[in-house]
Amino acid sequence: MNVVVIVIVAVGAVVLLGLLLAVRIVQQYEMGVHFRLGKVIGARGPGLRLIVPVIDVLRRVSLRIVTMPIQSQGIITRDNVSIDVSAVAYFKVVDAVKSVIAIENIFEAINQIAQTTLRKVVGQHTLDEALAETDKINLNIREILDVATAEWGLLVTLVELKDIQLPDSMKRAMARQAEAEREKRAKIIAAEGEALAADKLGVAADIMMTHPLALQLRNLQSLVEIGVDKNTTVVFPAPLMSTIQELGTFVAREQAASDRVVPRPGVAPVATNGGAPRSGHAS
Repeated sequence: MNVVVIVIVAVGAVVLLGLLLAVRIVQQYEMGVHFRLGKVIGARGPGLRLIVPVIDVLRRVSLRIVTMPIQSQGIITRDNVSIDVSAVAYFKVVDAVKSVIAIENIFEAINQIAQTTLRKVVGQHTLDEALAETDKINLNIREILDVATAEWGLLVTLVELKDIQLPDSMKRAMARQAEAEREKRAKIIAAEGEALAADKLGVAADIMMTHPLALQLRNLQSLVEIGVDKNTTVVFPAPLMSTIQELGTFVAREQAASDRVVPRPGVAPVATNGGAPRSGHAS
């Protein structure tokens, strides 16, 4: 009786072990490649899968998008400028069977071909193009990688240049160029402002020549603006200064006339040193 129990237990253990070896679980984001005696017999989707132990092998392949950084590459551009460029690529497996039987290590393979493609594409552009046309360069790299990896069952979804390192001398030269460009724009804007101001001043001068009273009103307005800060500076407009000068000339002329003595009756005029008559008593 004990022998029968032992046999039943042994058979049950063997069956249980066989079931454990035969059961495979494929995750939702995976695809299984089923081999039988070394030959591919098909792809298996997600779920519970049964295989023949020892005879069958089920290789699981992830279908999720993989982020692969492309290490910095020393590149000489078309205008002979040495730069260091790094990038990042995104790819995924679209054919699990090809990704298993067509290439040994898909990650190492796509990393190497991405580095060489990056150097090739960026080296065909000038420095200005590499800095300004990154979208075009990204598209060119992705298209080349798509063609090269199509036989491996891969799809490159996106390639982006991550960083472009310039030599220090080139950075200084670009900074000087940008500063000169800004100074040029500032001078042009200032000159345009001066031209507009001169035009408006010419129009205002024509109006003041037609209406002299407008100039006086403007002078009064200027005096009011100057006197806002309660300073001690006194400013006289040019027309007022000419009026004061004429008034001073008139006062000086009147003073000279008053210095002359009018002769009284019985008194003969006496000549001054300049020959002008002056008053005196008759002998």
